[in-house]
Amino acid sequence: MSDIPFTHLHVHSQYSLLDGKATIPELVDKAIADGQRGIALTDHGNMFGIKEFFNYVEKKNSGLSDEEKFKPIIGCEMYVCANRLTENMDTSDRRYHLIVLAKNSTGYHNLVKLVSKAWTDGFYRNPRTDRYELAAHRDGLIICSACLGGELPKFIMAGDIDKAEERMLWYKETFGDDYYVELQRHETFKENANRDTFVQQTMVNEHLIRLARKHNIKLIASNDVHFTSRRMPRLTTA
Repeated sequence: MSDIPFTHLHVHSQYSLLDGKATIPELVDKAIADGQRGIALTDHGNMFGIKEFFNYVEKKNSGLSDEEKFKPIIGCEMYVCANRLTENMDTSDRRYHLIVLAKNSTGYHNLVKLVSKAWTDGFYRNPRTDRYELAAHRDGLIICSACLGGELPKFIMAGDIDKAEERMLWYKETFGDDYYVELQRHETFKENANRDTFVQQTMVNEHLIRLARKHNIKLIASNDVHFTSRRMPRLTTA
Protein backbone atom coordinates (compact mmCIF):
# COMPACT_ATOMS: atom_id res chain seq x y z
CA MET A 1 0.00 0.00 0.00
CA SER A 2 2.89 2.40 0.67
CA ASP A 3 3.73 2.44 -3.06
CA ILE A 4 0.25 3.63 -4.06
CA PRO A 5 0.13 7.44 -4.55
CA PHE A 6 -2.29 9.10 -2.15
CA THR A 7 -3.32 12.70 -1.64
CA HIS A 8 -5.39 13.88 1.31
CA LEU A 9 -8.40 15.83 -0.02
CA HIS A 10 -10.29 16.29 3.26
CA VAL A 11 -8.00 18.14 5.69
CA HIS A 12 -8.71 20.43 8.64
CA SER A 13 -6.16 22.76 10.18
CA GLN A 14 -6.35 24.84 13.35
CA TYR A 15 -8.45 27.25 11.30
CA SER A 16 -11.35 24.79 11.65
CA LEU A 17 -12.09 26.52 14.91
CA LEU A 18 -12.66 24.32 17.97
CA ASP A 19 -12.26 21.30 15.69
CA GLY A 20 -8.86 20.97 13.99
CA LYS A 21 -5.59 20.85 15.91
CA ALA A 22 -2.84 20.76 13.28
CA THR A 23 -1.01 23.85 12.12
CA ILE A 24 -0.53 24.34 8.40
CA PRO A 25 3.27 23.84 8.52
CA GLU A 26 2.74 20.60 10.46
CA LEU A 27 0.28 19.33 7.86
CA VAL A 28 2.48 20.20 4.88
CA ASP A 29 5.66 18.85 6.48
CA LYS A 30 3.94 15.60 7.45
CA ALA A 31 2.52 15.08 3.96
CA ILE A 32 5.93 15.72 2.37
CA ALA A 33 7.62 13.35 4.83
CA ASP A 34 5.05 10.69 3.89
CA GLY A 35 5.91 11.09 0.21
CA GLN A 36 2.66 12.76 -0.81
CA ARG A 37 2.68 15.14 -3.77
CA GLY A 38 0.09 17.53 -2.35
CA ILE A 39 -2.84 18.02 0.02
CA ALA A 40 -6.10 19.95 -0.01
CA LEU A 41 -6.91 22.38 2.79
CA THR A 42 -10.66 22.11 3.50
CA ASP A 43 -11.39 23.92 6.73
CA HIS A 44 -14.96 24.05 8.02
CA GLY A 45 -16.84 26.93 6.40
CA ASN A 46 -13.83 29.21 5.93
CA MET A 47 -10.67 29.91 3.95
CA PHE A 48 -8.79 31.63 6.79
CA GLY A 49 -5.67 29.52 6.29
CA ILE A 50 -5.37 29.69 2.51
CA LYS A 51 -2.75 32.47 2.34
CA GLU A 52 -0.56 30.82 4.97
CA PHE A 53 -1.00 27.48 3.21
CA PHE A 54 -0.05 28.81 -0.21
CA ASN A 55 2.90 30.85 1.09
CA TYR A 56 4.32 27.97 3.13
CA VAL A 57 4.12 25.57 0.19
CA GLU A 58 5.80 28.18 -2.03
CA LYS A 59 8.63 28.35 0.51
CA LYS A 60 8.96 24.55 0.59
CA ASN A 61 8.97 24.41 -3.22
CA SER A 62 11.74 26.99 -3.59
CA GLY A 63 14.52 25.63 -5.81
CA LEU A 64 12.65 22.45 -6.74
CA SER A 65 11.81 21.32 -10.26
CA ASP A 66 8.19 21.20 -11.37
CA GLU A 67 8.21 17.41 -10.96
CA GLU A 68 9.40 17.73 -7.35
CA LYS A 69 7.10 20.50 -6.24
CA PHE A 70 4.38 19.92 -3.65
CA LYS A 71 0.86 20.92 -4.78
CA PRO A 72 -1.40 23.01 -2.53
CA ILE A 73 -5.07 22.35 -3.33
CA ILE A 74 -7.34 25.13 -2.15
CA GLY A 75 -10.72 24.14 -0.83
CA CYS A 76 -13.35 24.36 1.88
CA GLU A 77 -15.72 21.98 3.63
CA MET A 78 -18.86 24.02 3.17
CA TYR A 79 -22.20 23.81 4.96
CA VAL A 80 -25.03 23.34 2.44
CA CYS A 81 -28.50 24.11 3.77
CA ALA A 82 -31.52 22.08 2.73
CA ASN A 83 -33.29 24.96 0.99
CA ARG A 84 -32.16 28.53 0.25
CA LEU A 85 -29.42 30.06 2.37
CA THR A 86 -31.74 32.91 3.41
CA GLU A 87 -34.57 30.61 4.52
CA ASN A 88 -35.46 28.42 7.52
CA MET A 89 -33.17 30.12 10.02
CA ASP A 90 -34.63 28.36 13.04
CA THR A 91 -33.73 25.54 15.38
CA SER A 92 -34.82 22.91 12.83
CA ASP A 93 -32.46 24.23 10.16
CA ARG A 94 -30.55 21.41 8.44
CA ARG A 95 -27.15 21.77 6.83
CA TYR A 96 -24.88 19.20 5.18
CA HIS A 97 -21.13 19.02 4.73
CA LEU A 98 -19.68 19.23 1.21
CA ILE A 99 -16.05 19.32 0.05
CA VAL A 100 -15.50 22.04 -2.56
CA LEU A 101 -12.09 22.28 -4.27
CA ALA A 102 -10.72 24.80 -6.75
CA LYS A 103 -9.13 23.14 -9.79
CA ASN A 104 -8.02 26.39 -11.48
CA SER A 105 -8.08 30.19 -11.15
CA THR A 106 -11.74 30.38 -12.15
CA GLY A 107 -12.61 27.81 -9.50
CA TYR A 108 -10.64 29.71 -6.88
CA HIS A 109 -12.56 32.91 -7.55
CA ASN A 110 -15.88 31.06 -7.52
CA LEU A 111 -14.97 29.37 -4.24
CA VAL A 112 -14.12 32.76 -2.72
CA LYS A 113 -17.51 34.08 -3.83
CA LEU A 114 -19.34 31.08 -2.39
CA VAL A 115 -17.57 31.22 0.98
CA SER A 116 -17.91 35.01 1.24
CA LYS A 117 -21.65 34.89 0.56
CA ALA A 118 -22.02 32.03 3.02
CA TRP A 119 -20.76 34.41 5.72
CA THR A 120 -22.52 37.62 4.62
CA ASP A 121 -25.92 36.29 3.51
CA GLY A 122 -26.14 32.70 4.70
CA PHE A 123 -24.75 32.77 8.23
CA TYR A 124 -26.90 31.04 10.81
CA ARG A 125 -24.81 29.25 13.44
CA ASN A 126 -22.49 28.39 10.54
CA PRO A 127 -21.67 30.09 7.24
CA ARG A 128 -24.05 28.36 4.83
CA THR A 129 -24.43 28.02 1.08
CA ASP A 130 -27.09 26.21 -0.98
CA ARG A 131 -27.37 24.17 -4.16
CA TYR A 132 -28.54 27.20 -6.15
CA GLU A 133 -25.38 29.12 -5.29
CA LEU A 134 -23.23 26.07 -6.00
CA ALA A 135 -24.81 25.67 -9.45
CA ALA A 136 -24.39 29.37 -10.23
CA HIS A 137 -20.66 29.25 -9.37
CA ARG A 138 -19.82 25.74 -10.55
CA ASP A 139 -17.16 26.61 -13.13
CA GLY A 140 -13.72 25.41 -12.09
CA LEU A 141 -14.92 23.58 -8.98
CA ILE A 142 -14.50 19.96 -7.93
CA ILE A 143 -17.13 18.58 -5.57
CA CYS A 144 -16.74 15.62 -3.20
CA SER A 145 -19.67 14.21 -1.23
CA ALA A 146 -17.91 14.56 2.15
CA CYS A 147 -18.08 12.57 5.41
CA LEU A 148 -21.01 11.19 7.41
CA GLY A 149 -22.11 14.80 7.77
CA GLY A 150 -22.66 15.00 4.01
CA GLU A 151 -26.05 15.02 2.34
CA LEU A 152 -25.84 11.55 0.79
CA PRO A 153 -24.66 9.77 3.97
CA LYS A 154 -27.29 11.60 6.04
CA PHE A 155 -30.11 10.38 3.79
CA ILE A 156 -28.68 6.85 3.74
CA MET A 157 -28.42 6.72 7.53
CA ALA A 158 -32.03 7.91 7.72
CA GLY A 159 -33.06 5.03 5.45
CA ASP A 160 -34.01 7.29 2.52
CA ILE A 161 -31.90 5.71 -0.23
CA ASP A 162 -34.08 7.16 -2.99
CA LYS A 163 -33.41 10.70 -1.75
CA ALA A 164 -29.68 10.00 -1.57
CA GLU A 165 -29.76 8.78 -5.17
CA GLU A 166 -31.76 11.81 -6.26
CA ARG A 167 -29.21 14.21 -4.76
CA MET A 168 -26.30 12.20 -6.18
CA LEU A 169 -27.81 12.61 -9.65
CA TRP A 170 -28.32 16.35 -9.10
CA TYR A 171 -24.63 16.81 -8.31
CA LYS A 172 -23.62 14.67 -11.27
CA GLU A 173 -25.84 16.64 -13.65
CA THR A 174 -24.58 19.95 -12.25
CA PHE A 175 -20.84 19.22 -12.01
CA GLY A 176 -20.38 16.34 -14.46
CA ASP A 177 -16.98 14.65 -14.24
CA ASP A 178 -15.96 17.08 -11.47
CA TYR A 179 -18.26 15.35 -8.98
CA TYR A 180 -16.86 12.51 -6.86
CA VAL A 181 -18.44 10.21 -4.30
CA GLU A 182 -16.27 10.15 -1.18
CA LEU A 183 -15.62 7.05 0.93
CA GLN A 184 -14.18 7.03 4.46
CA ARG A 185 -13.31 4.13 6.80
CA HIS A 186 -11.97 5.23 10.18
CA GLU A 187 -11.49 1.95 11.99
CA THR A 188 -9.85 2.03 15.40
CA PHE A 189 -8.65 -0.68 17.73
CA LYS A 190 -7.85 1.61 20.64
CA GLU A 191 -9.28 0.58 23.99
CA ASN A 192 -12.50 2.40 24.96
CA ALA A 193 -12.71 4.02 21.51
CA ASN A 194 -16.08 4.81 19.96
CA ARG A 195 -16.50 2.37 17.06
CA ASP A 196 -19.96 3.55 16.01
CA THR A 197 -18.51 5.82 13.33
CA PHE A 198 -16.76 2.94 11.58
CA VAL A 199 -19.93 0.83 11.67
CA GLN A 200 -21.94 3.68 10.12
CA GLN A 201 -19.26 4.36 7.50
CA THR A 202 -19.18 0.70 6.47
CA MET A 203 -22.95 0.64 5.98
CA VAL A 204 -23.03 3.98 4.15
CA ASN A 205 -20.13 3.00 1.88
CA GLU A 206 -21.97 -0.07 0.63
CA HIS A 207 -24.80 2.12 -0.65
CA LEU A 208 -22.48 4.85 -1.97
CA ILE A 209 -20.42 2.33 -3.96
CA ARG A 210 -23.52 0.68 -5.41
CA LEU A 211 -25.14 3.98 -6.43
CA ALA A 212 -21.91 5.46 -7.81
CA ARG A 213 -21.30 2.40 -9.98
CA LYS A 214 -24.93 2.42 -11.12
CA HIS A 215 -24.58 6.00 -12.38
CA ASN A 216 -20.93 5.84 -13.48
CA ILE A 217 -19.68 8.33 -10.88
CA LYS A 218 -16.05 8.20 -9.79
CA LEU A 219 -15.16 7.16 -6.24
CA ILE A 220 -12.41 8.61 -4.07
CA ALA A 221 -11.07 7.54 -0.67
CA SER A 222 -10.36 10.16 1.98
CA ASN A 223 -9.53 10.53 5.66
CA ASP A 224 -11.21 13.19 7.78
CA VAL A 225 -7.89 14.71 8.85
CA HIS A 226 -7.80 16.83 12.03
CA PHE A 227 -4.38 15.86 13.44
CA THR A 228 -0.93 15.05 12.07
CA SER A 229 -0.34 12.19 14.51
CA ARG A 230 -2.36 9.87 16.74
CA ARG A 231 0.10 10.62 19.53
CA MET A 232 -1.26 13.18 21.99
CA PRO A 233 1.06 15.97 23.21
CA ARG A 234 2.51 15.47 26.66
CA LEU A 235 1.09 17.81 29.28
CA THR A 236 3.38 19.27 31.90
CA THR A 237 2.51 20.95 35.14
CA ALA A 238 4.28 23.88 36.71
